[in-house]
Order: sequence, then structure tokens, then C-alpha cells
Amino acid sequence: MSGYSITEPSRRTKWLAGVLVAAYAVITLIPLLWIIATGFKSNTDAIAYPPKVVFTPTLEGYVNLFTVQNRATPAQLAENPPETWYDRIVADRGMVISGPSRFGERFINSVIIGFGSTFLSVLLGTLAAYAFSRYRVPLKDDLLFFILSTRMMPPIAVAIPIFLMFRWAGLSDTHAGMILLYTAVNLSLAVWLLKGFIDEIPREYEEAALIDGYTRFQAFVKIVLPQAATGIASTAIFCLIFAWNEYAFAVLLTSGTAQTAPPFIPTIIGVGGRDWPAVAAGATLFLVPVMVFTILLRRHLLRGITFGAVRK
Repeated sequence: MSGYSITEPSRRTKWLAGVLVAAYAVITLIPLLWIIATGFKSNTDAIAYPPKVVFTPTLEGYVNLFTVQNRATPAQLAENPPETWYDRIVADRGMVISGPSRFGERFINSVIIGFGSTFLSVLLGTLAAYAFSRYRVPLKDDLLFFILSTRMMPPIAVAIPIFLMFRWAGLSDTHAGMILLYTAVNLSLAVWLLKGFIDEIPREYEEAALIDGYTRFQAFVKIVLPQAATGIASTAIFCLIFAWNEYAFAVLLTSGTAQTAPPFIPTIIGVGGRDWPAVAAGATLFLVPVMVFTILLRRHLLRGITFGAVRK
């Protein structure tokens, strides 16, 4: 008898699977790498045809992203010579910096709204999921289906009623309004994901804690939450990705005070047309918080995705 196993994949199968995964990863990363590279190109190299793969790196795109610039005459440049490296980059194109751009404000708005709505979604979703999992809620199945039904249509389908409601309530172009809106959209996802995780935690742990004198809330905090950490981490990532990248509501309901980065980045205009290096630089920086957040929770992500899917 040979050592062949019907359950263990052969060496050739493993090699083929590895090649396919590596190829898929490379193909998936090419657009991302191209965006990052474009952020370090000059405007001429960014629109060159055929596209330039080898180029001289420059921080022109990042300088244009964070500054507002005006055209200057040679005499004005001679009277006010550039003092810093970014002034020199701008002066080489016959421009002077007149002030900071609004990208920093829009980026901070994204952080406040994205992480604020994620925190509320996970907090409320965890409490609701625990109640559905542990208590006899009247019409529980009907309520869960109603919660799920809010995800069955695209949120933009109710954009006009929400716009009118926000205008009446004074929530248009406010951080609180956007946080509440994104929380409402993400809450159904959070409840359904977290209920599956909490269902997998044996009730006997809580019953033992109650016998030892714990209150129901103490048992929830000290017993359930630590074991549901993988589910909470996974749910937080999915909620943050939606709130961070959402575009339609941000365009419709914000214009200044609470505008986030997604509707602002496409409006970056340079001299003579759209400034693609600045757009690419903004997109690159916009990826960083979600990427860091996901990397910090990566140990929980894979187990969290599958933890609530298998019943005992």
C-alpha cells in the first residue's frame, strides 16, 4: 500500500494551490501598488502614455495634496525665494503656497465618523445580540428577520427621505448625524454576526458565574465578552470598512463641516486639469488607518469569520 491519502492533499496539489494563491495576490495588489506609485510621480509622468513604470520619485503629489497654491511671476519668486523643500518643489513649477488645503480636516472627519460609528455599532450590536441569544424575546425570529431586512436594499434607495429628515432635525453636515446614520446602517450586520458568535459560547459558563455570586452584567462583561473577542474584532473591521469608504451619503448629507475624505479626494484639481499624483497620494493615505486597524486585529479576523458558522 502506498502512502496516498484521500484527505491529505498531494504535493502537486499543494504546489498548484500555492501558485494560484500567489498569482491571485499579485493580481490583486497591482492596482494598489500602482496607486501608491502614482502618488510619487510628477504630473507629467502620471499621465504619460505609454504608462511609466520606471520614473524619478517626487513628493510633488503629497505637497499638492496638503497645500493650496497660486501662480507666481518670476519677479515674485525672486523676491520671496523658497525656504523649505516643499516651497522649492512648488517654486519649480512657478507656484507659491498660499495656505493649507482641507484634506487634513476631511481626513480627521473620516476618523471621527468612521471609528465613532464603528464603536456604536459594535456596542449596540453586542448588547442586542446577547439579548437575542440568551433571553426569550417575544417574536424573536420576526424581529431578527426585520433587522436583516434593512440590509436587503441599497442604503442610497432611502437617501431622499433621510436627507429631508436630517434637514428637519438639523443633523445635515454634522458629525453626530453621520455617526448615527452609519450606525443605523451597520447595526443589522453587527447584530447578526455577533449573535452567531455568542450562540457558540456555552451557557454553562455564565450559569457557573451566577452561582458564584456574579450579577448578570458581571457575567456578561467577564465571561461572555472575552470569549466573543474574535467576533467583536471581525465585526468591527467590517463596520469600519463600510463607514470609512461610504461615498453616496457623504456627498448628499455633507458639504463642509463634516465632509469626509471620499467625496473630497476626487475634487482635487491641479493647474491645467486633475492632479492625479495628489489624488493618488490622498487615496494612499486614506488606506492607512483601515490597513493598520485590520493588521492589529488580524489574529482574530480569520477565526472570527468562521467561529460562529459551525454549530455544535
